[in-house]
Parts: sequence; structure tokens; C-alpha cells
Amino acid sequence: MSGKTLHSAMILLILGNALAVLSDVVVKIMGTDAPVFQFMFIRTLITVVLLLPFYRQFNLTRPFAGLAVHTIRATTALFGIFCMVIALTNLPLATANAVFYVAPLIVMLLAVVIFHEKLTWLSVLAVLSGFFGTLVILCPTEFNWGALAVLGGAAALAINAVLVRKLPTEQTTIHKLMISHLLMLPLAAILFIWELSTGKTHWQPDILVYAFASGALILVYSLTVLLAYRSVDAIKVTSAEYTGLVWAVLIG
Repeated sequence: MSGKTLHSAMILLILGNALAVLSDVVVKIMGTDAPVFQFMFIRTLITVVLLLPFYRQFNLTRPFAGLAVHTIRATTALFGIFCMVIALTNLPLATANAVFYVAPLIVMLLAVVIFHEKLTWLSVLAVLSGFFGTLVILCPTEFNWGALAVLGGAAALAINAVLVRKLPTEQTTIHKLMISHLLMLPLAAILFIWELSTGKTHWQPDILVYAFASGALILVYSLTVLLAYRSVDAIKVTSAEYTGLVWAVLIG
């Protein structure tokens, strides 16, 4: 599925959101005592390893073309992981999901500002109705620093989605994912080392299982996002993100 048509792009986002919900469940199971930076570093490292078998799709002629955009996406992705782990391990799943689905609104606003996409009444109605429907159905009851964390995660996801179209078109989807995660590794490693040095946490082998499961699921989700947003106007497809609510009900 190429994601070059509106229909295929929306299908990709629907499937991708199902995998994202499964990843949320994995993170939720870890519990509040999980070492966040250890999880972030291991998940990033595992993702790089999972991408290595596809090295034939790497562009070795100009591997770091679009480095500035890749760096921004890598930094926001790492920030997003941190925010989502904090939110999912400290908030009820319903509340976290309700706040998280502000992301399509942010995507819509960024698409207008960055790409000067034209708003239509249909796209605005789809996004707003999805967001307010989320609040009504899930009835979030706890809004604290954890809710702010999930807002940060939603913003990071939206920024990454919109910036996909700023990446070099000659780079494959696998190449884009590899560069982003390679750029994430140094900062993730520094944060992991700092976390261990504080003495407040220690090496937890079971994090490997959670990191692998979450990393694999989000890797495929990232593929669907890259394919869905690269050719189609973000405003036209972002409402498909709300299907994550349906998956959350079915999986939960």
C-alpha cells in the first residue's frame, strides 16, 4: 500500500493506530517504577537493529541529506517517547487517550502554518467532532502533570507527522527511519547513563521485553505515518487518527 492516494493513506493510518494502541498497552503494563530513560535508550537501539536487515534501502550517496529536518524529528520523537511513558504510567488509559487525541488538531494547525494548506469545513468538522467526541465518550477525570505530558507527546507526534513532507523525496521510508533513530541514540544514551548515575534506579532486564515489543509496534506505526503523510495533504487524512479510539475499545 503506497499511501499516495487519500483512500490508501487513511487505511494506513487506521492500521497504524491499532499498533500504536498496542504499544500504549505495553508501556502501561511496565508500571510507574519503570526506568524511563533506560526504556527509551533500549527501544531506540532495538529499532536501529531491526532496521539493519533492510540496509539495501539506505541511500549511501547522500545519507544525511535533510539533516536539519531529521534532527528536529529525532529530538521531538525522543521528547514524545518520554512524555508518553510518563503519561501512560501515571494516568488512567482513558484519560491519556482523550488528551492524546488533540494531536490531529495540532497537525491541522501546523499544516496551515507550514504548508499553507487550505482549511475546508469538512476537515475542520471531522477533526473537531472527533476530538470533542473523544472527551464525551472517554470522560477524562484527571488532568495534572501527567495530562500535560501526554499533551507534549501529542505535540511531538504532530510535528513529526507534518515534517515528513520536508524530508528529501529520494530517501526511502526505511532510510528516513534509520537516520532519525541514529540521531536519537546519542541523547538517549546520555540520559540513560545519567539515570543510572543518580542511583535512583538500576539495570532492569525485563525492560528489554517491553522495549522490544513497543519498539517493533511503533516502528511499523512510524512506517504507516511516513507513507500516509508524504504525498497527501495532512488536513485531509488526520481525522483517521481518531480510529485509535475504536482500536482502544476493541483491544482493551
